[in-house]
Amino acid sequence: MLSGYATTAGTDTYRRRFADILHPSHFRSASDLWLSSIGLGTYLGDANAQTDLLYAAAIRQALACGCNVIDAAINYRHQRSERMIGQVLTALVHEGVVKREEIVLATKGGYLAFDNDVPADPRAYVQETFIKTGLATSDEIIEWNCIAPRYIANQVDRSLQNLGLECLDIYYLHNPEAQLQKCSRQEFSRRIEAAFTVLEEKVASGKIRRYGTATWNGYRQQPTARDVLFLSDLIEIAERVGGKDHHFQVVQLPYNLAMTEALTQKNQRIRTENVSFLEAAHDLGITVMASASIMQGRLAHSLPTAVSEALSGLHSDAQRALQFTRSTPGITTALVGMKSVAHVEHNLAVAKLPSASLGQFQKLFRAQS
Repeated sequence: MLSGYATTAGTDTYRRRFADILHPSHFRSASDLWLSSIGLGTYLGDANAQTDLLYAAAIRQALACGCNVIDAAINYRHQRSERMIGQVLTALVHEGVVKREEIVLATKGGYLAFDNDVPADPRAYVQETFIKTGLATSDEIIEWNCIAPRYIANQVDRSLQNLGLECLDIYYLHNPEAQLQKCSRQEFSRRIEAAFTVLEEKVASGKIRRYGTATWNGYRQQPTARDVLFLSDLIEIAERVGGKDHHFQVVQLPYNLAMTEALTQKNQRIRTENVSFLEAAHDLGITVMASASIMQGRLAHSLPTAVSEALSGLHSDAQRALQFTRSTPGITTALVGMKSVAHVEHNLAVAKLPSASLGQFQKLFRAQS
């Protein structure tokens, strides 16, 4: 098990290593860490040994190219993504290529995770693995999502084991808005409070450093939607559990050229004003990670000509999509799934350029309006 965790000094050392190679705007200071503006995601791909090897090579190359943010979830590829990250990072630390304190590792818990592959009878697996063991009740599982405190406590420990770590830098509740499909808003708040209590305990015991929510729909909905999430409500719950020094510090949501709600939709309320999610996060001091930066590859080609005209100096639509996401004010890191060395090198080439200017953004939005 690797000891330690990402630190201000460690991530700054990593940043300085690329001072003569990458643009200074590539690394951003947030949550007391220096984070690369492009992070490696590990969601896509089959749960097999061939994909494991592709990710192993991609992770090595990403760390060599100036990407120090790696994102996973316990259910990604049936725990294989976490395990491969752990194997590669352990090897690189032992080889002296990187230090643990230089790398920011994030993972998620909340979905029921299979082990290595899909079992012959998934429902029987859930019954035996989660319900009969007392980790969750059937009422606590909604659409394969569970944030019950016993379950989350177990999943944090399992992720640490998979990753070969003593401490995680970021731990997210994974799509907790799924609970609102059947829960009342009051019951949902109770479940969130119970989960946050466990996560604050994990911080106190040195197993995680900070936590948050990784969502798909929750922060992008209309304020009247059944499963909308309000950031101020979650902060209020975190303060109730952990006081003013709580560790709810990071959130993740989809944001890209085709999904701009975090910037354009005023669905959050701060004091008496309706604001966008990114404005609310800034006001509340929350670090924002963007998922689906190139929308699982769908924004890597066939973008309108107006995009290439507005975001000049780039060589592909994939680079333009990444440039848009990582340049948006309020976005710290644009996460993109990369399991090819060639894609890593192509995507990280964007880090050599300055972020898009306000003028480029204005030109882009004028073209789309």
